[in-house]
Amino acid sequence: MTGSHALRATDVSMAYGRERIVHDASVALVPGTVTALVGPNGSGKSTLLRGLTALHRPAGGTVVFADGADASALGERDLARRIALLAQSHPEPSGVSVREVVAYGRFAHRGRFRSGDPDGADVIDRAMAATGIAELSEQPVAQLSGGQRQRVWLATCLAQQTGIVLLDEPTTYLDVRYQREILEIVRDLADQGVAVGVVLHDLEQAAEVADSVVLLVHGRIVATGTPEEVLTAERLSAAYEVPIDVEPELSGLRIRPQRLRRRLAESRAA
Repeated sequence: MTGSHALRATDVSMAYGRERIVHDASVALVPGTVTALVGPNGSGKSTLLRGLTALHRPAGGTVVFADGADASALGERDLARRIALLAQSHPEPSGVSVREVVAYGRFAHRGRFRSGDPDGADVIDRAMAATGIAELSEQPVAQLSGGQRQRVWLATCLAQQTGIVLLDEPTTYLDVRYQREILEIVRDLADQGVAVGVVLHDLEQAAEVADSVVLLVHGRIVATGTPEEVLTAERLSAAYEVPIDVEPELSGLRIRPQRLRRRLAESRAA
């Protein structure tokens, strides 16, 4: 882990119209680390993540890259060379193959008329192999399952070859096997020196994959630190407004609502 940030958001506020969603949030994404944004539904996690890309311009504060460049001052192609985003929702391409969609990730590396990208084909192949979709290369994306399409869009992000990757609930629509594989890809990206920011609903996944956890409640960051520092029973119970138990395990943390555990125990006893 290095101490130099790849991207730093300082006192960032985000709004939709007049409604303030995120309040004065400060987050640093560091090369070689995974930073997980967690919190209840509606806490502003996804909104803050989009703000880091400047696709949703902050209502206040700054988002600055390591070289001092202000994200809001950069054009689309320049941003796409620096930062990749896997959003929750995507367009539904019709009549386009998997390989063609993954190739979209190379647009910032090409000149006019798709020229000047000699490494593009190899990068696309590696991105598809890393996400387990190489055998689907020529299939129309419209014919794929939701989980398969999710992996196609992740491959598109990998094909951008950026130093920062942001993922908004990347395990959505995936079964247990592919959730594990996606988390392994997230961890591998960080181990290769990429700064990764990821929104996760599953707190145990966050504890397992993240180096740093940012807990948001009602649009405000209430804690930042290691998983063990942030994902405590006291903090989570207050954030989610339900009693939560947290138990250390070899693979991370076991996090369970107390009421659910009691009901399960009672039903088994009966």
